[in-house]
Amino acid sequence: MSQNNIPVSEVYWSLVDKADKKFSKIRDLPYYERNRYNTYFYKVFKVYTQLWKFQQENRQKLVEAGLKRWEIGDIASRIGQLYFGQYMRTSEASYLSESYIFYEAVLTREYFKEGLFQDLNLANKQLRFLSRFLLVCLVLNRREMVHQLVNQLKLLVDECKRTFQETDFKEWKLVVQEIVKFLKADTAFMNIRPLRYSFLLDLHPDFLPHVTNAKRKLILRDAILSSYHPNEVKFSELTLDTFRMLQCLEWEPRGSFYQSSGASSSGTGTNFSQNGAAGPGCINYSQDITDPTLPPNPHKAVLYRTSITHFIAVLATICEELPPDGILFIYLSASGSSLHTMSSPSRTCIGNKNIIRSSQSHIIHSGENSTSPFGSPCDSPNPSSGQSKGDCLNYQTSCLHSGARGGRGVNCIFPCDIIPFTRRPLFLVIDSDSSKTFMAINGAEKGEPAVMLLSPSSSSPMPAAVDSSHHPSGSLFTSFLTAPLQALCLLLGFSGSDIEMDMYNKAEKLLSLSLNDWGSMLATSDNLDPAWAQVLGDPFLRRLLLRFIFCLAVLTLYAPTFNKKEFLPECMPYLPEVVLPTTAASQTAIMKIVNVLGATNSFIFSEGIMLPENKQTGEE
Repeated sequence: MSQNNIPVSEVYWSLVDKADKKFSKIRDLPYYERNRYNTYFYKVFKVYTQLWKFQQENRQKLVEAGLKRWEIGDIASRIGQLYFGQYMRTSEASYLSESYIFYEAVLTREYFKEGLFQDLNLANKQLRFLSRFLLVCLVLNRREMVHQLVNQLKLLVDECKRTFQETDFKEWKLVVQEIVKFLKADTAFMNIRPLRYSFLLDLHPDFLPHVTNAKRKLILRDAILSSYHPNEVKFSELTLDTFRMLQCLEWEPRGSFYQSSGASSSGTGTNFSQNGAAGPGCINYSQDITDPTLPPNPHKAVLYRTSITHFIAVLATICEELPPDGILFIYLSASGSSLHTMSSPSRTCIGNKNIIRSSQSHIIHSGENSTSPFGSPCDSPNPSSGQSKGDCLNYQTSCLHSGARGGRGVNCIFPCDIIPFTRRPLFLVIDSDSSKTFMAINGAEKGEPAVMLLSPSSSSPMPAAVDSSHHPSGSLFTSFLTAPLQALCLLLGFSGSDIEMDMYNKAEKLLSLSLNDWGSMLATSDNLDPAWAQVLGDPFLRRLLLRFIFCLAVLTLYAPTFNKKEFLPECMPYLPEVVLPTTAASQTAIMKIVNVLGATNSFIFSEGIMLPENKQTGEE
């Protein structure tokens, strides 16, 4: 370049212009169709690698030519943004850690500090940087850094309002309110143990029980996570429910996300190699969280306030890319509307207690489809004789609202929208007051049986100190699937400040034993539906199903929801009777756990159900 007598500054700004153009293209690419867009990432990253290396080698000349510190920070911030975007597309933890390294370098070097309150554009750059870094730290669960960034964000917004026009920072004030509400809801109590799959706390995949009934083993490869409720707790486009579910579908490498290293932030990421990795004087978080013994994380597409056309486009694309042994996980959390009324539930007597017998208690006999005791979810008001199961979908009027109500269905997801994609294996979790309408999918699949976990249609009654709605603390059903013991404690009115850790740890051990027992029962059951059998070998899906069984047992036996079907979750296909709340084994398991928590009186158990140590000698 020097031979051609091209000034260093011109070469630099040419690289900046080239990098800007490529960045603007990849920034707007969707977080799905990963196979197609991986090459885009490497092309744009190659340009930023060249740009970063060039400014390092020619820093003095560039500064003399007028290069500002904030312009260097802008490059580092964009590289961090690229890494985070690639993490969102691939779910690879190494990209997440690299993003953290670059963002922390910008923070510790204070690239945007000089002239911050003299330049409105520079102030907005610093605010955008802080909010993006906050999101990275939240997903990494680096809570100390999160609180440090929140304090900086508050102070900066307040100072900018005094220095510039206050109207220019109304949106940033809302951002501050968002993150404060988010942290108030997602407390340390909800993160006592990792939401990610940890080999220290969860069964290693190599030790999962062999499933007797499994004709094949499906692996969770992809997930679609979508949540929308008016005024729900969120930060950026990550709602509290999708945030918890996103973590629940990832491995926790070596426990590093949740164990503080005790290292100081200063110095981390202060030196970069050509490819953007940390230099020799830095803590390399990517080495800490990259574990070659772990399988890859399932890919995840997080959708917020999505239109039905976009949802279907994402769903179709992922189904097209799904490997032959893959299963697609779909999580939908949204408010619903229903004009469809189900019939009354059947009941069964256990001892002298009248406990609701949910549709889970209907065992599949000889492979035949059983009928829900609530009535078929697609029973029409006036069904014609000879109406087929598929025809009943014409009478379905229930939907989930993925955005603001109205728009003639543009923001509505109906069960029939999912059915065409049942040509591939699907695992559905529907968290909505209209969740039961998705039972219509069962029996109407186009090739593969879909399995479903469906939330209660009504929120469980909770102590006055704990609000059970979606807005303040997220969904209780989703909490049971992602943090089951914490969900039980919330249901009982406990919080992090009034529960003893020794008591909590004892309850956690009992819960782990109970989940493993239910898992073994399912694996060896002759009555386990083949649709469940083929997903039970996947660690993530197995864990969700077992936690659902725990949730069903708790809400069935909990006194305020006892005998009330609207407070109980459902699953399709039905589960074997051996794991239902009506069994002595399940009731004893719940009794042990709630006894440790001192809440036995809040539950209704069958006569004869006693703690083992309280049984009479010789009694079985």
